Amino acid sequence: MGIISLVTGRPGQSGFGSASTAEQVTEGIDATNLTAIVTGGASGIGLETSRVLALRGAHVVVAARNMEAANEAKQLILKDNKKARVDVLKLDLSSVKSVRAFAESFSALNLPLNLLINNAGVMFCPYQISEDGIEMQFATNHLGHFLLTNLLLNKMKDTARTTGVEGRIVNLSSIAHLHTYQHGIQFDKINDKSSYSDKRAYGQSKLANILHANELSRRLQEEGTNITVNSVHPGLIMTPLMRHSQLLMRTLKLFSYFLWKNVPQGAATTCYVALHPNLKGVSGKYFLDCNEMKPSAYARDEKLAKRLWDFSNKLVDSASRTQ
Repeated sequence: MGIISLVTGRPGQSGFGSASTAEQVTEGIDATNLTAIVTGGASGIGLETSRVLALRGAHVVVAARNMEAANEAKQLILKDNKKARVDVLKLDLSSVKSVRAFAESFSALNLPLNLLINNAGVMFCPYQISEDGIEMQFATNHLGHFLLTNLLLNKMKDTARTTGVEGRIVNLSSIAHLHTYQHGIQFDKINDKSSYSDKRAYGQSKLANILHANELSRRLQEEGTNITVNSVHPGLIMTPLMRHSQLLMRTLKLFSYFLWKNVPQGAATTCYVALHPNLKGVSGKYFLDCNEMKPSAYARDEKLAKRLWDFSNKLVDSASRTQ
């Protein structure tokens, strides 16, 4: 899958490519017996992912920080699909307290959990520190999803064990993981304001998404758990995620319009990895345009992934002690 395939939409080995939409890659798939959580499911490709999963019959839980937007998203899904099963729950991924509260609220619904789509994120935002004292892009894009996944993992394991149906976790990363800080992750300077770059901090968080998926995949395979974990790059899409850099992105799009996708195309790779039967048992991989791709050397570094895992646990423990 190279630049020609990206521009022309020519299908890759999977039979799909950059021009494929989320509906097309899930056509004929019955997800009636599945329950999915989609973080950031109230707008952009998260909303389209939620809509298409619901269209295929899945019970979708939209996790969102803005509950008004989440309820509007629910109504949009129901307007086109009156049989859709959609719930909404509040989730602010930049807050350890909110992530824990979401996990408790989901548990109270007494639902199974087959699919976890770690979709939400912030992008290119000015330097900010979360309420837990962590740089905002790292806190929201990586650490919140790291904690959320850990809190929901036992439910996913129970569901996979009792139903015999493979569970799937999908981390939304980005090709931006190639543009990160020196050495990949700034473990010793994660909150350093003087060296902060909004672009590199975003790339760092997206690299962390891949490393998290790879290390979790390794651990689950070691346990023999029937759950796969993969990461995806959705493509270049103009969504609310780009609210901090709209002028830059619109200017860039003028000169690279042939590389950009619409939202249904942007949600395709997520939906493909979440639902397609061809990916049964496939784990620890990175996908672009619905086809497996090789990520950066940092993203394939097992030692870096293990170090990030331990570092993330320490950050979560530290944030939890201050509450």
